[in-house]
Amino acid sequence: MKPTLLLLHGALGAAQQFDTVTPTLSEQYTIHQFNFHGHGRTQPPAEGISIAAFTQQLLDYIHTNKLAPAAVFGYSMGGYVALAAALQQPEAFLKVGTLATKFNWTPETAAKETRMLDAKVLQEKVPAYVEQLKSLHGEPGWETLLTGTASLMQELGNDPPLTIKTLKNITIPVSVMVGELDAMVSVEETNAVFKSLPRGKMTILPGVKHPLEKVDSEVLIRAIRAAIN
Repeated sequence: MKPTLLLLHGALGAAQQFDTVTPTLSEQYTIHQFNFHGHGRTQPPAEGISIAAFTQQLLDYIHTNKLAPAAVFGYSMGGYVALAAALQQPEAFLKVGTLATKFNWTPETAAKETRMLDAKVLQEKVPAYVEQLKSLHGEPGWETLLTGTASLMQELGNDPPLTIKTLKNITIPVSVMVGELDAMVSVEETNAVFKSLPRGKMTILPGVKHPLEKVDSEVLIRAIRAAIN
């Protein structure tokens, strides 16, 4: 019987972004995926999207599908949600791997990131990215998601659930990975998280940038296997 692996996408992403690697990974693992609320043409929760809402969604998925303890790999926000859930219910997790997850959230970093989430600015400066968002989330879902993600980031900046202090309470094995050329997530902040985790390990991926679609499929497959094996 193949071990189970749950893959979590990032903010403004969708489960289908793993389509390039799931066929190969399925040879070794039983793959589980879902779209976070408001992503991939799903409805946002009535209370709005937040790390707390996504954390509960993840825990509900694990328990509903009887996956506990689950091996989870999360890209970017997906990794953050996985660790926030592991902080709440460590017994639900076997191990967690993260890639390109930003941990250094302050009001200043949140303000910097949210400036990039203005729909009109994106349409003017990076229309190709807007078309990608429309394809993933539909109309007007992509704009609604931009607004919700900005709110989520502001909330993270004001009151992040994962801090150097709280990370010390995550007792399951955790692998944190960061791309050498990631412009959003620094090696330094990832290293600080690694040092705070009781059972952590850290990997720097040479030549890798932040966007998941720019990570070579073979590199991503190896990274996922290394994180959760």
